[in-house]
Amino acid sequence: MAGNCLPEVQLTGSGRPVLLPNEIECFFLSSVDLLCEDTQPNAASFPLLKSGLLILTTHRLLWLSDSPSSAAFAVPLAAISHIFSHKKSLKSMFASPRVRFQVSLSPEGRVSASVVATLVVRGKGDCDAFLAKFWENWRGRAWEEAESVSSLGSNAAVVASAASSSGMYSRDGTVRMVGVSGILRMEQEMWESTDRSLQEAFQDLNALMSKAKEMVMLAEKMRQKLLSGSGSQTNTTGDDEMGSKEEVQELLLSVGIISPVTKESAGALYHQQLSRQLADFVKVPLERAGGIINLIDIYCLFNRARGTELISPDDLLQACSLWEKFDVPVVLRKFDSGVMVIQTKSHSDEEVISKIKMLVMKPDALRAGISASDAARTLGVAPAMAKEHLLSAESKGVLCRDISPDGFRFYINLFLEFDRDDMYLVKDQGIYASWIKANQARGLKLWLSQG
Repeated sequence: MAGNCLPEVQLTGSGRPVLLPNEIECFFLSSVDLLCEDTQPNAASFPLLKSGLLILTTHRLLWLSDSPSSAAFAVPLAAISHIFSHKKSLKSMFASPRVRFQVSLSPEGRVSASVVATLVVRGKGDCDAFLAKFWENWRGRAWEEAESVSSLGSNAAVVASAASSSGMYSRDGTVRMVGVSGILRMEQEMWESTDRSLQEAFQDLNALMSKAKEMVMLAEKMRQKLLSGSGSQTNTTGDDEMGSKEEVQELLLSVGIISPVTKESAGALYHQQLSRQLADFVKVPLERAGGIINLIDIYCLFNRARGTELISPDDLLQACSLWEKFDVPVVLRKFDSGVMVIQTKSHSDEEVISKIKMLVMKPDALRAGISASDAARTLGVAPAMAKEHLLSAESKGVLCRDISPDGFRFYINLFLEFDRDDMYLVKDQGIYASWIKANQARGLKLWLSQG
């Protein structure tokens, strides 16, 4: 019944809402009820939402249930016609703060009469600050700006068609370029305008901050254009051009988080929401790193994505430690050496050890052992992380180490091939027995120690 009047909100794997393009989170409130106090017949379809997380964005009011299985709902700011002022009285000092606003319901696409909805703030939150932000975002009408930008950014073919229909001469008397040449000229003018915008934005820090939103939108359009054009590239494209396009695409795909969680907007919910946002962010780096990545690397990548809203190492560590309370697919792990990493729950140490065992069983590795660099190439991880995997395999009895001036070398553990009751008796089946038979077949004389 609730879905008839309020649209549902799609959630990420960590339970955070999926934001609209250019939508930014502005304020968080915990333990909020959303209800309708009207007695009109059409108000019966308005849901009664109890004790959830309320997120105010530039486009919507988002209500998320504390239960992960429950749905989330949104109230578009565009549907709100009036926000009532908060009147303070002696009675209100002993009751939960309430924020009332008038909203028009639209079940099945038909606009019905307006009803008055109420937000009851039962948690610890600054209701006055929320109301001020509520007014600011509602009056800002950011959703209209996004619609106007999208309408202005329509494809060049439509613009070229409209230009050609108006004749060969433009209003200023110059010859109008139509067809392919006209499209190329329009593209050239667009890139020149983009170049001027970039030069203006990077003149000083204040100009950069004022144009930050415009730059993010521009980068997103370039990313979409590159992604759409990647499948239509012909074989005649040069290697240098392909390489440069891949580099630009990689840079644009790493465009930062548009709406980073901040202490100002989240308040007491800062670390909780930061933890959920971090869980969503680490999915792509973990996929590229094989399911496990150093905590220091994540700290650098996450701060780079947040732009000017940097976080401290303590904030990152506290956010990672909260993953145990949430149903997210990633965990924080600490090796015996003290190195801390982030890995997916599906990451299997047995699978990693199996790859290492196959590597040390190769003839060259049986003779000279393997280093952390050798394991890094096989596992596709950094040498420091590969060393942690080797030490973990050693602790499980799979490997033995040899320390020399050249560093650590790891070998397969052949001590498991000996009979515990007679240390000079080699088992008939095993790695060591196969190694002896192979060398005897080659005519090599083996010197075995005698007790």
